[in-house]
Amino acid sequence: MKIARVEPVVVSTAWRNLIFVEVETDDGLVGVGEATLHNFEEATVAHIESLARRYAIGHDPFDIEALVTRVFRDEFFRGGVVHMTALAGIEIACWDIMGKALDQPVYRLLGGACHARVPAYANGWYTGPRQPATFAELARDVVARGYRALKIDPFGAGGLRLSRDELGQAVVLMAAVRDAVGPDVEILLEGHGRFSAATALQVADAMAALDPAWFEEPVEPEDLVGLRRVADGTRIPVAAGERVYTRAQAAALLGTGALAVFQVDPLHNGGIAESKKMAAMAQTASVTLALHNSNGPVCSAVALHLHAATPNLRLQESFDDFAEPYLREVVRGGPRIGADGAFGLPTAPGLGVVLDRAAAAEHPYRPLHFNLWDPDWHERDVR
Repeated sequence: MKIARVEPVVVSTAWRNLIFVEVETDDGLVGVGEATLHNFEEATVAHIESLARRYAIGHDPFDIEALVTRVFRDEFFRGGVVHMTALAGIEIACWDIMGKALDQPVYRLLGGACHARVPAYANGWYTGPRQPATFAELARDVVARGYRALKIDPFGAGGLRLSRDELGQAVVLMAAVRDAVGPDVEILLEGHGRFSAATALQVADAMAALDPAWFEEPVEPEDLVGLRRVADGTRIPVAAGERVYTRAQAAALLGTGALAVFQVDPLHNGGIAESKKMAAMAQTASVTLALHNSNGPVCSAVALHLHAATPNLRLQESFDDFAEPYLREVVRGGPRIGADGAFGLPTAPGLGVVLDRAAAAEHPYRPLHFNLWDPDWHERDVR
């Protein structure tokens, strides 16, 4: 069995273009991957085609370790986010092919189930005006869907520092959500890597009474010293890692001792095999895993298989329930949460998802630019 075709498929949404990848073998098996990287879709698509020509075509899709090693080792300028994301799209599709060929779900190829269910948290739900009543109503809807945890970024555009008014407004929004969902639902506080350590500690102090379950990316992702300062200065657990692209970066981040939750993104670090290794690295540091998953439905399936086979699971991010409804038609078979706020384990071979090319063609690429420093970034509504 050899890889005969690699084809990226771009599907537009309200604020980003999703990149799916089909990999077909010479005997007709088709695997589906994903390589979404918002604002870099043109470069990622071109690089998928380049890697396919130089490394994938003619390669045995079962030889995943060799493929990942060659793509990383043989490139002098290696490890950038476009490079690792393009690799992940192809690599994930190879796992899907392997599972289909062996008639097994991917998580069983990764060592089998460590959990009967994978608990979920909601993200992407807080769209519309940044008003307490709006956020409270949306939060109640999240809980009504079954979620027992949700994430919120209440900070607007933000920056290295926040004014008193900006911090006060964020606290009011967070308090409205806490009042709406009650004391038993976990609220995860998202910083998106905006703040200095000093500002992050002010935020943590102001939010502590609202009992956040974690404080995510409280400082810029490169500021490892600042991250350690924040972890030392608050009792709120610290989460980070979505902007880690290589094992060396993972080792540096985990080596700070600052993390309670590791959030590497399986689309941006080379794929499933690398994510499994990084999850094991986190486990040696007594750090739990909550893979970053605000991409598309294929990434949701990838995260579910990885989480199912990971002992140090914390939570799975769930974005699909709050994205465009037509994505359920573009990618069929994606994970759905149950009434208990958790995902059941997949049973279908491979990743268990199917890319509908006709449905994808109805939503072609659009030139987009998503910017977290736009003060109106919360205003989009895809429902």
